[in-house]
Amino acid sequence: MRTFFESIVLVSVIMISNLSFSQTPNLTGVASNDLTMNVITTAMPFLSITPDSRAGAMGEAGTALSASSSSIYWNTSMLSFAEKKSEISVSYVPWLRQLTNDINLSYLSGYYKVNDRHSIGGALRYFSLGEITFTDASGAVIRNDKPSEYELVGSYAFKLSNKLSVGLNGKFAYSNLTGGLVVGGQQTKAGVAGATDLSFTYYNPDARLGATDGVFTFATTINNVGNKITYSTNAKRDFIPMNIKMASSFKANFDKYNSLLYTLELQKLLVPSPPITATDGTILSGKSNDVGVIAGMLQSFHDAPGVIRTGSDGNYMQNSDGSYQIVKGSKLKEELSEINIATGMEYWYNNVFALRSGFFFESKNKGNRRYVDFGTGFKYNNLGIDISYLVSVSGKNSPLANTLRFTLRLTLGDPSASKKSSL
Repeated sequence: MRTFFESIVLVSVIMISNLSFSQTPNLTGVASNDLTMNVITTAMPFLSITPDSRAGAMGEAGTALSASSSSIYWNTSMLSFAEKKSEISVSYVPWLRQLTNDINLSYLSGYYKVNDRHSIGGALRYFSLGEITFTDASGAVIRNDKPSEYELVGSYAFKLSNKLSVGLNGKFAYSNLTGGLVVGGQQTKAGVAGATDLSFTYYNPDARLGATDGVFTFATTINNVGNKITYSTNAKRDFIPMNIKMASSFKANFDKYNSLLYTLELQKLLVPSPPITATDGTILSGKSNDVGVIAGMLQSFHDAPGVIRTGSDGNYMQNSDGSYQIVKGSKLKEELSEINIATGMEYWYNNVFALRSGFFFESKNKGNRRYVDFGTGFKYNNLGIDISYLVSVSGKNSPLANTLRFTLRLTLGDPSASKKSSL
């Protein structure tokens, strides 16, 4: 039988190999540096901030991790495979510490297993943007305000079979950024959205990797499918951060004391890419992103504008029919660059002490978020504490650098329930 240390080396090699190929595959002959900056922006970005410290220490790859109260954010269907009857947790994240010290995210979540097939849960997310001073065009102070946003979630998971489950979330989100001020002659208002998440999990607690017993999980989720919002009566409505995630994980159980988990996750926004436009708003390449929710989700898979070819004079080159010449392969390359990659590892000793690390990659032309995470976890009886720390590798001035996350968990239920490892 493979020794504990041999298995660590094996899983580590798998992880390093994935990291080595974490750059968007160059299937088109177009280098990443040739793509132009074309970041996809959304309203209510606070909905995409990772709240929990466990996944936050593993490259923010939480979709295929074992059931916990944090699964309500990542993958509600995973609640069907929870070992404990219920859990409640609270997380706190000081946000953008490089820029200010009064922006933070608080997250309260919990679940309850009604029986073997039905599980329910709920969560409250509160995001405070700190104190902001509003001024007029001449710089005179209008007033001080503390903008905030929150989200309420109700969750349900249904176990289809011993290895399959589906989950559904219903959400209400509220974003008040201006406090009703008149800005640029327009009356502002709070943004309000209703949304849903749909999730699916395949869970095999009797998997094997070579001679090593373990637990294999595959999961996919579609998140934040909801209405577009606006912050004023006359402004264009914006998408909220709808996204799709696909992930898998394997937890190797070496003996009753030692286990090691590896997870890999792909993430993509289901929001249209901005087109390339002229100064008068005419679309030169790509498609209009002023479309409905369902049309926008479908369009997000094939609307990248790519790169317009330029001549020696620096001007865009046109075809004989008046359309603009696109660098061959650049549209496909940009579509592929919209896929973010997250990966992480977690080591547990005696189900009491955990060490975690992970990596998150986003293409330079889509935002350039790249960071390494580290963290630890402790369990004592029904109480657990998780802490994570983020190190940016995309530049020393990254506003995400040095992000800390803290999570406190309380599990409830029969402690003698099956102790087959949860991921």
